[in-house]
Amino acid sequence: MKRLITSALLAASLGAAAPAAAFEAESTETIKLMVADWSSMLIDTEILNIILSTYGYSVETVVADDSARYPGFENGDLTIALETWQTTQNKPFTASLATGKVLDMGELGPHAKEEWWYPAYMAEKCPGLPDWKALKNCAEAFSSPETAPKGRYLGAPVSWGGFDEERVKALDLPFEVVHAGTEAAMFAELQSAYERKAPIILWVYQPHWVPSVFEGSFVQFPPYEDACYTDAAWGENKTATHDCGKPEGWIKKMAWAEGEKKWPCAYDIVRKFTMDGKELGDLVHEVDVKGRPVNDVAMEWAKNNEAKWRSWAACAEK
Repeated sequence: MKRLITSALLAASLGAAAPAAAFEAESTETIKLMVADWSSMLIDTEILNIILSTYGYSVETVVADDSARYPGFENGDLTIALETWQTTQNKPFTASLATGKVLDMGELGPHAKEEWWYPAYMAEKCPGLPDWKALKNCAEAFSSPETAPKGRYLGAPVSWGGFDEERVKALDLPFEVVHAGTEAAMFAELQSAYERKAPIILWVYQPHWVPSVFEGSFVQFPPYEDACYTDAAWGENKTATHDCGKPEGWIKKMAWAEGEKKWPCAYDIVRKFTMDGKELGDLVHEVDVKGRPVNDVAMEWAKNNEAKWRSWAACAEK
């Protein structure tokens, strides 16, 4: 997916002045921004695309698998990613940083949470929730014809990772994990089930619009510790790992280390680029619920927040 935008066209779209005449992008080579298959990353990456393109950088957005991105960053096939979630990517991200070929560009801003979530009306059918142990006794309340008597857990696209199958096995939960093909399909199924008060339990994350639009709760699993994923002796099951909830924490930006030599000002902009969690959730709502194009939502944000992003680009505004 390639979108090369001239600074003049963007200035006209923004209704803003062109960048400082004295600034020229340090390199004409193309900065490759990674995007993955969830809306918040599509939106904030398009905002960054707008900002960098405004200052004359050649920018390309490249779709990449979330869990398999790291060789691409280490060899320079990918340049920048704005969302690396501690919840699912902490281990491979840390390993990639250790190669010296990838940079930690700081936190995006929002606190990340990804966990099993159920609508409030399901609590009546499964007394004891949100305690995870309740799921052992009421799995059939969450079943489908294909999984009965086991419950059906609607997981995220496989590329997101998350170890749900391992957790179901480790905690001996009578559930089958069924992965959604796309994020859009996952939340469309939630919308349909919620309107009909039909059984559903699924992967929900924050920052996102779902927890604020729909009444419901996250399941409370044993709190995550690093040993849960590495030491079978830890936790509820003394013979298996992953017997805990998902980790919570940061969402970080990352970049190809060699790229800083080519585009130092662009890298400075990326380090300063931040988004508030509620703000990002609201932008996702505009796309997912109201059906607006990502490009339109991103451009509207850029118009309304020009002073903010120009402050991030002090190196280009001098």
